[in-house]
Formats: sequence, C-alpha cells, structure tokens
Amino acid sequence: MLAVAMFIFKYGLLDRQGSFLPALDHFHYAALVFACVCIAAGGFFINNVFGFGKDEHPTITEAKGYNIYAALTLIGVGLGYYIASHVGKPLFTGIFIIGAALLYIYATSLKATVAISNIVIAIIMTLPIVAIGVFNLYPIISDDNYRLVKLLFELLLDYAIFIFIISLILTFVNDLANNDADYNNGVTTLPITIGRARTIKIILGLTLVPVAMLLYYGQTYIIELVYALGFGLLFILGPLVYFIIKLWGAATAKEFRHLETVLKIVLFFTAVSVAVITFNINYNVKG
Repeated sequence: MLAVAMFIFKYGLLDRQGSFLPALDHFHYAALVFACVCIAAGGFFINNVFGFGKDEHPTITEAKGYNIYAALTLIGVGLGYYIASHVGKPLFTGIFIIGAALLYIYATSLKATVAISNIVIAIIMTLPIVAIGVFNLYPIISDDNYRLVKLLFELLLDYAIFIFIISLILTFVNDLANNDADYNNGVTTLPITIGRARTIKIILGLTLVPVAMLLYYGQTYIIELVYALGFGLLFILGPLVYFIIKLWGAATAKEFRHLETVLKIVLFFTAVSVAVITFNINYNVKG
C-alpha cells in the first residue's frame, strides 16, 4: 500500500502539473519508492520477529533474522544516498537514516513507552510523504516556479498531517486489538494503562480531528470540484463516520481488527483522492 500510495502521488499529482518537471524521473522515483519499502520492511520485520514483547524463541534464528533486517535496511539507506546524491543533496539521506533508526528503536525498546511509541510509528508512516516533497520539489525551486512548488509543498504537508492523525488512531486501535497479548508479554500500551473504555474515548476524540479537516477543506478548497468532493465524502468521510459508530460499541479483538481495516481503507482512498482532485481541476479547466 505504501508503494501504491507513493506512485499515486507522482502520477496523479506531480506529473499532472503541465510543464512542471519533478526532480526525480521515473527510474529515480521508483528507486525512492523501493528504498522506502525496504526500510519499512526491515523495521517491521525486526519488530514482528524480535521486537519487544515477542516470543524469545522465534522460528527464525537470531543471526539470520538480523541479517535479513540489516540487508533490507542497508539497501534502503544505500538507495536513499544514491537518490540524495542524484538531486545534489547528499544530506537528505538523513531522512532514510532517521526512519530506519526510529523503526529499530520502536521495535526493540520504545514500544514499551505508552503513547510515545504510537506517535513515533505515526511519524514514520508520514515520512514517505515528506520524502516525496523533499526529493521532488526542493531541488528545483526557482523564481519561475516558486508559487507552484510552494502550493504543492503545502498540499503534501496537509496530506502528511491528515495521514499522521489517521495513522496515530490506527496504532491505538491496534493496541486495543492486541490488548490481551500485549498484557501477557509485558508490553505497556494505552489500553493497559488507562483501560479500554477511556482509550476508546480518546480515539473517538482524535477521529473528530480528521473529520473536521475534511469538512473544512471540502468547504474551503474543493466545494466547486464536484467529483473530488463526492469522492471525499463517500470514500473518506463515510468510512470515518462508520468507524466512529462501530468503535463506540466495539469490544472484541475481531471487531477492532475490522476497524483497523476500515482505517487502512481510509488511508488508501486518501492517497487516491490526490489524483481525483487533480483530475477534477484539469477537467474544469478544459470545460
């Protein structure tokens, strides 16, 4: 889903801006996507196999597990350095290093820290959106395209904030779904600390933020984009309202897993929406 979302942002937004050319061509953008996927795969691999609270005797040996993690992470960071050097900004490799480091710290120790671990994993999930702007837009800023690049940066930032909030909610719902297993493994999560009922109330409060964002942006920016507005209401706002209704009465791990799926659907259609908005703008311009 990460790869699909990143390609949607390129071919549904960046490559639909007329004569505007992003810094990364097709090959280098694909390398950027692959780098992000490798780092994410390495981080989640180490978390799922050797992470804090996991089985002390996994089916895979520790040496082999860490070799797989190291290979994936080194490929990701190596590609990140290659891409950063390609755009003339080697220091941008730090984005990949920070992402890899946060994933490792989260898996091995930070996962035991209430709420902070949730925030960290949500930040990690937004880093690819930040990388899209940093590697495609920043290197080509000029007096001629400043206004367009600034607008695209702001759009990507808005998407990053929205994705961060949804991802944060997703991590808390995941904690609810894994409540019993986390308790048995000694992992201290928000539901274990303050109880399931209070955690659900916090999640409900957080969910009102993206709902408010959708209503505000719909009214302020895309009220005249009929297709984009309809898409957002049906495929993003609709599932969020459904999520709120179902969360209020959820009690079992199966129900929380279902709600996780709903949030993943929201994240997917959030990425798709950028292509729908771009299409609707171009459609209106052509008349």
